[in-house]
Amino acid sequence: MKKIVPAICILVLFLTGCAGVGKTGTKEFKTSFFAMDTYISLTAYGENGDTALEDAQSKMEELEALWSTTDENSEIYSLNSSGGEAVTVSNETRDLLEFALSMADETDGALDPTIYSVLLAWGFTTGENRIPEENELQALLQDVGYERVKIEGNEVTVPEGMKLDMGAVGKGYTGDVLTGILKEAGVTSALLDLGGNVQVIGTKPDGSRWRLGLRNPFDAEGYLGVLEIADAAVVTSGSYERYFIGDDGKRYGHIIDPATGYPAESGLASVTIVAKEGKLCDALSTSLFIMGREKAEGYWREHGDFEMILITDEGELYITEGISDAFSLSGGFGNMEVHVVGKEKGE
Repeated sequence: MKKIVPAICILVLFLTGCAGVGKTGTKEFKTSFFAMDTYISLTAYGENGDTALEDAQSKMEELEALWSTTDENSEIYSLNSSGGEAVTVSNETRDLLEFALSMADETDGALDPTIYSVLLAWGFTTGENRIPEENELQALLQDVGYERVKIEGNEVTVPEGMKLDMGAVGKGYTGDVLTGILKEAGVTSALLDLGGNVQVIGTKPDGSRWRLGLRNPFDAEGYLGVLEIADAAVVTSGSYERYFIGDDGKRYGHIIDPATGYPAESGLASVTIVAKEGKLCDALSTSLFIMGREKAEGYWREHGDFEMILITDEGELYITEGISDAFSLSGGFGNMEVHVVGKEKGE
């Protein structure tokens, strides 16, 4: 299997560990570590940045221990092994599940945290990829259905045979938690790269906006353009992130459509979401990729609490009007057809 991570590359040099002083004279603290199956890089500015980053790393490791699908001591593993019995979970797991289920409902099941058995069948969680038989997928889909998960207080009941996976929302939720920890410590400028999920606090210390380089979904080495943001989260999803070439010569991406059990073929190459909350970006980057361009535009017009950049398989770019002035194409993409999506259909 060919792996390409992350979806977004930051045009900032990350160093590990020690503190320094930036050009503005503000103290700069950086740390890098491995968690949630990816490399994490955190940068914070200000007097309390070092202790805030230590607390953030500890919290992320704590959440990973709760939500891992493979750790036999995790709460998600306990739910997946419960045989249909109720399991008492922590507040963090309850809140994450409630959010995931609410987004599943809002997206009409395009996001479904109960899809884990199907992901296992394709081998996207193990690296042992294969194309499941149609009858196998149909049998597995019988145990997919977010509406059957029950939450009463801190007790969660998952039907026997159903398996949860928090991969579509876990890092985004974590980014929000870490952002809260840093803000509470007094950090007013920070950059958090959670393996492609990016979250920033405020602006850079010099007052300018953070510049994020968005990957070209058609070329592992290229950058599509630069997005400038402040005090926001950015998440990109695309089938180029993880895929394999089957014996039939076809490429199969890791984003599974819960309606079919097959990798999504929506006509989109990538979806980038910009919002205040990382968990919303995480959930929508996956679900809107599955929906396709027209439904994604309709969802944005209806909800309006986020911005997005859509790249089609044909190489066209659709960007919502709220961030059209904050994004610039790199030199090699000057001829790309760009469409600004307005609140009224047809704009």
